[in-house]
Amino acid sequence: MSINLEWYKVFQTVVQNESFSKAARQLFMTQPAISQIISQLERALDTRLFNRTSKGVTLTDEGMMLFEYVNSALNLIDAGNEKLLELKSLSAGELKIGVGDTISRYYLLPFLEAFHTNYPSIRFKIINGTTMELIASLKSGEVDIAICNFPVEDHSLEQRACFDVQDTFVYGERFKKLFLRPVPLRELTRLPLILLESKSNSRQYVEDFLSKQGIKIHPEFELGSHELLLEFAHINLGIACVVKEFSADYLDSGKLHEVEFLDPIPKRSIGVCYLKGVSLSPAATKFIGILEKV
Repeated sequence: MSINLEWYKVFQTVVQNESFSKAARQLFMTQPAISQIISQLERALDTRLFNRTSKGVTLTDEGMMLFEYVNSALNLIDAGNEKLLELKSLSAGELKIGVGDTISRYYLLPFLEAFHTNYPSIRFKIINGTTMELIASLKSGEVDIAICNFPVEDHSLEQRACFDVQDTFVYGERFKKLFLRPVPLRELTRLPLILLESKSNSRQYVEDFLSKQGIKIHPEFELGSHELLLEFAHINLGIACVVKEFSADYLDSGKLHEVEFLDPIPKRSIGVCYLKGVSLSPAATKFIGILEKV
């Protein structure tokens, strides 16, 4: 049975006004047109919905039962439309972001603050992990966007670079005499090194670059956070591979020093990823726009 949704809207309006003529005025229609629609609905349902009297109309028992469902359904449709408008205007909704701890702390926080100031009704859900873990969360629908270390070799993703970073090595006072002048990258093979865990995308980038130069490194320590890299280097446990932009406090204060290489590691990017062919929510689109403005 195929029934036009507009018939139910007319039915709802007639019931609410208890009159065909009042319903016609509210809907900017003629009374005969209203009567015809109700007659069509009754024929389609094979049920009389109204008792017609000189004072107006009242519902039959069948009409009363139908109205309960129709009224609820149409109200839900209206509520859905209102929620959709709220999402488009960013006055409601949720933004799910996947991001690593280091990027979150040293890069993302100001953008989260700015977005929340402008759109306080949008809720945040932040999921932490390595780049590969975040890509998996993105593909499973657990997050809307992932902000991670590039490069990412995955053709199912849209990738937008937002911020360039420099991988470098830093050392404490104990190793100062070793770096009085710029050194070749191969010097790293002779040093006690402190690196992130092997599954880290940023470590893989550095190791891949060194491997192309014929340099194979073996770390003394493998750690789970950028902050630990800096602390281990500060207490002279070795030479740590860090992101220069995220180590400014240690370098500017003199707690750590940067190794000067004759042939430095090329810069790479931090950026945002999302699935190709999947429409972003208004909140995710706006947030990416904020990232790209800087």
